[in-house]
Order: sequence, then C-alpha cells, then structure tokens
Amino acid sequence: MASLPAGAEIERLIQLLAKLPGLGPRSARRAALVLLKKREQLLDPLALAMREAAAAIKVCETCGNLDTTSPCSLCRDPRRETHVLCVVEDVADLWALERAGVFRGRYHVLGGALSALDGVTPERLNMASLIDRVSRGVDEVILAMNATVEGQTTAHYLMDTLAASGVKVTRLAHGVPVGGELDYLDEGTLSAAFKARREL
Repeated sequence: MASLPAGAEIERLIQLLAKLPGLGPRSARRAALVLLKKREQLLDPLALAMREAAAAIKVCETCGNLDTTSPCSLCRDPRRETHVLCVVEDVADLWALERAGVFRGRYHVLGGALSALDGVTPERLNMASLIDRVSRGVDEVILAMNATVEGQTTAHYLMDTLAASGVKVTRLAHGVPVGGELDYLDEGTLSAAFKARREL
C-alpha cells in the first residue's frame, strides 16, 4: 500500500468538515485551521465531545428523536399531551419547534421526505410506526412538513394514508412570515399566503 502524502490527516479533516451543512471547501479549510491552531482549547475538547456523543446518543424507538435515552425525554414527559402528534421530516425540525415552545404534544420524526428523484419511497421513511401510533389513541396529527416540493408531496401522501383512520389531520400554515416585507418574498410564499388568508 502506498504511503500517505504529508498532510493527509489535515486534508482528511478538511474533507470531513466540508461535508457538514453550510461548510464548503473554503470554509472547511478555515475551520480546520482554527481547530489546529487552537488544539487545546477547541480541537481536543471537540474530539472528546464527538466521541462521547457517538457513544451515548440513541435514536428514540418511539418518535425518532436523538437523546441519551430511548424512549427520549420528550416521549417520557408526562406533562405532554398524548393525543396530539406532530409529524416532522427531521430531528432538526423537532428541535426548532421545541426552541419556539409552540407545541406541547408528542412528535414523530419521518427521517426525510418522499422524493422520487432521490429514490426515497414510503418504505424508507418512518411511516409504518406512525400509522401504528395513530391507531393507539391519537386525536389529531399535525403535519409540519417543510414548504418544499418534497415536503408537500409527503404531506399529501400522509393525508391520503391517514384518511382511513378517521384521525383529524391538520397542516402548519404557510405564508408571510412575521416581520417579512412583501417585496422580499418569493412567488410561492406569496401564493401560499393568499390561499391561506382568513377573515379578521
């Protein structure tokens, strides 16, 4: 086997950092340089934290959230409403809703959105367990899908799939964001806002 060229470890670090969302090759190089220059303050603690997280973090067997226990702390919280289920595409969406503090029910993480282009079919998502959870006493399912083509396709699929269960299915409203100026909004957002208008 050929020996690695000098600096291969640094190049590997840069390549791995570049795979993170929001970091391209240039940003990854800058991040790697900062980490290497501040090895004791940043690199070593970060490496330790990543090892500990990799060993301790589990996927919740109930909802799909990430936590150190399964079922996760949200699923075990007795103060949360058990009859309302909010379906999200990803754990990041669940965390965003929790940060906003707008929902006090239970969650269900699909693990993605339907996409024929990427080969993501219903079987590849966490849908079977959603159907099972709905059949065990859920009154309302809130579809909190992203406002993308894939997110809307997934929402429509779930509405059709859950129709036979008789459960109430609702969706998050889409439209003009609080503090948003009409001039800066795209046509899709404006169209959704007009369709979702309500009487004052």
